[in-house]
Amino acid sequence: MSAIHTPSSIEAAPEAARPLLAAVEKQLGSVPNLFRVVSNSPAALEGQLGLNGALGKGALDAKTRERIALAVAQVNGCSYCLAAHSYLGRTLAKLDDAEILRNRNGRSHEPKADAAVRFAVSIVTERGHVGPDAVHAVRAAGYDDGEIIEIVAHVALNTLTNYVNEVAGTAIDFPAVDLRLVS
Repeated sequence: MSAIHTPSSIEAAPEAARPLLAAVEKQLGSVPNLFRVVSNSPAALEGQLGLNGALGKGALDAKTRERIALAVAQVNGCSYCLAAHSYLGRTLAKLDDAEILRNRNGRSHEPKADAAVRFAVSIVTERGHVGPDAVHAVRAAGYDDGEIIEIVAHVALNTLTNYVNEVAGTAIDFPAVDLRLVS
């Protein structure tokens, strides 16, 4: 059971959050528990959706975004986000199971994506204190300064959702994934 209330429906959410949840439902076809939990604070939901929407229009492609989300969820130990992004990685980004496992291990089979995922993992593990060598490595892989900032923003967005789900104990409404890394 969740430690923080999960509204059972859009109508059960705070009034200010209802149009935001309706937009999620229109886009995804349902309202995952993460969004319903965050809707307890309409301001937090608006912020999360705003950043997610803005980054979706950024320079990083869907595959890279999902790879980062998988790596960050694994490092942060978030079972909910690991399940959600494994599902989204397969269905939307068309990542295969081997690549999803690589991403969870902080790697990718594609050299440029590998640099982004490694950089994302270092941001999490070093709490942002990655140093100039890490920035140089991701830049040398072909990422420009704007894309580097987007990687940082994706790490922040995914860390936010990881932390919300771990604090709340959000019930997983995606196919469950074992948090342990098995090859």
